[in-house]
Amino acid sequence: MTEGTGGGGNPGASGAAGAGGASRGLAATALLTGAFVWGVIWYPYRALRDAGIDGISSTTLTYAVALALALLVWRPRPTRPAHPWLLLGLAFAAGGCNLGYVMATLDGEVVRVLLLFYLAPLWTVLLAWVLLGERLNRFGAFVVLLSLAGAATMLWRPEAGLPLPRDLADWSGLGAGFCFALFNVLSRRARNLPASQRILVSFLGVVALGALLGGVDLPAAAAAPPQALFLLLLVGGLLLAINLVVQFGLVHTPANQAIVIMLSEVGFAAVSSWLLAGEAIGPREWIGGAMIIAASLFSTRMGR
Repeated sequence: MTEGTGGGGNPGASGAAGAGGASRGLAATALLTGAFVWGVIWYPYRALRDAGIDGISSTTLTYAVALALALLVWRPRPTRPAHPWLLLGLAFAAGGCNLGYVMATLDGEVVRVLLLFYLAPLWTVLLAWVLLGERLNRFGAFVVLLSLAGAATMLWRPEAGLPLPRDLADWSGLGAGFCFALFNVLSRRARNLPASQRILVSFLGVVALGALLGGVDLPAAAAAPPQALFLLLLVGGLLLAINLVVQFGLVHTPANQAIVIMLSEVGFAAVSSWLLAGEAIGPREWIGGAMIIAASLFSTRMGR
């Protein structure tokens, strides 16, 4: 879920000022396209799982395809990185975000996972305080409390007594959201790096972390039907394309508008999971999710 590769430094605030109406309309379409893709990306990964390729292997392989294509497109020259530890942090955060999101949506309810993922503003406020020294003002504290209230509403289980994640999918969704926030905060430290370098680092991070966690089950992938292998290549190409599309949208859209558009991902996920997987979530999840989405919207005002 690497849309964060362009959102960390919020470049849209400066780029959108000179954009014309047509450019802004195209940028909004680009962001909406990105939200749609991220809202339905769970489905091809479930199809790959059903074809015999497990979640870690399918995620690692698709991002390896995306990385190979990106290297062919940009052909970067091997140089010593200026900030190796920062790049390592970006790679780790991107790997945790994307692997966690895919693994969560394979086994959990898609919308529930996505709403837990969008607790990212809570983690962003706290990480910016710890890593960037940004003070937590009253508005930031309000965002934190609203996010926590939404999470507690979603996760409350009367029989357990505590609002804790109920299964591994919930924990994976929370972890993916934390890594997404960490990537965005670190991207603000690395805002002078070109977008292409951040994308390459994020792809490499997914491949490296996937290899460390479980490697790639090559025999299973080789034994998969040709349609599954084609789908691996297709998703890999789509990952690169959608990152480029979202980058364009972020650069030409003000940050407060971009987050509103990208939150439509929740709607796309809700409709797609209902139509394709017969999933539905209850009123408590919707109420908690509304609080989390509101916190995401309010978080765009913290820097003003």
